[in-house]
Amino acid sequence: MTIFPLPANTPRSFYRGAGRIAGFRGIPSTDDPYYPEDWVASTTSRYGAAPAGLTTLPDGRSLAEAIAGDPVWWLGERHVAEHGADPAILVKLLDAGERLPLHVHPDRRFAAAHLASPYGKTEAWVVVSAEPDAAVYLGFARDVEPDELSRWVADQRIDQMLDATNRVQVRAGDAIVCPAGLPHAIGAGILMVEVQEPTDFSVLLEWEGFAIDGPANGHLGLGYDQALGCVDRSGLGAERLAELHRARRPTADDRPGVRRLFPELADEFFAAERLRPDPVSELEPAYSVVTVTAGDGTVTSEHGPPVPVKAGDTLLVPYAAGWCTLRGDTTAVRCKPSL
Repeated sequence: MTIFPLPANTPRSFYRGAGRIAGFRGIPSTDDPYYPEDWVASTTSRYGAAPAGLTTLPDGRSLAEAIAGDPVWWLGERHVAEHGADPAILVKLLDAGERLPLHVHPDRRFAAAHLASPYGKTEAWVVVSAEPDAAVYLGFARDVEPDELSRWVADQRIDQMLDATNRVQVRAGDAIVCPAGLPHAIGAGILMVEVQEPTDFSVLLEWEGFAIDGPANGHLGLGYDQALGCVDRSGLGAERLAELHRARRPTADDRPGVRRLFPELADEFFAAERLRPDPVSELEPAYSVVTVTAGDGTVTSEHGPPVPVKAGDTLLVPYAAGWCTLRGDTTAVRCKPSL
């Protein structure tokens, strides 16, 4: 097999979903709302809860074990030369049944200094569906002083924190980058594909009303005095905010049926493409994760049998699949590491 259709992989979380992942993927729903994420092709475990989050392949191996056994087959020589046997991305489906708490992810410099990791957690979102007036909160709208932020967090002054952030309304098809360090929250009523650096590092600025002990578990074991040092407290102006939400301009190098997503500032972390066959979408050899967001079609690889796909399917495509094509009346999002 050279293309791997993957079942849902849903570690338990502390915020609630609304059943959108089950509906989207066409799988049985559960009465327990605390499974709002599907970690797709994951070699990353939930922070402090390994092995939760890791993907298991159909043959029973973990994806991490399989890649370690033959990294060039999975990732390609160029990727292995740059990153070793690490895919360097994590992809999720995320169903916000309630507004997520305001939180922040450390950047690579902070992670290297305090968390012994080469990766921070810059992430980006591709909105699959959104209820009317759904929104995300992205960055502070004004400069915030260190003592002010510390008081907000210690006293859980949530209204003041939210009032100081930028509220960005979203709709299906939007693509937004959230650089590490920016305080952010995903509002209720959104289903998205999220691509990020391969960590589960989060510092909670808000925890009141959520099923988590923020003072004990919200600071990555660093204590809040140190953990809040990863927060970008500068005001995010309209021009910078628009840059994070800007559509990628087409180029002469674009392949048929493929449109690059996210502005250039995401390129050092990951890449994502929207696939709309015209009449096909041509995919160069690359380790990638494909989420089919609408319709149905067929993926054909250079070195394997055709794979029928439909909305809600998630596929893992190794480098060894070679050139691939997507055909049919369908739309998909392809996420891959950046080189």
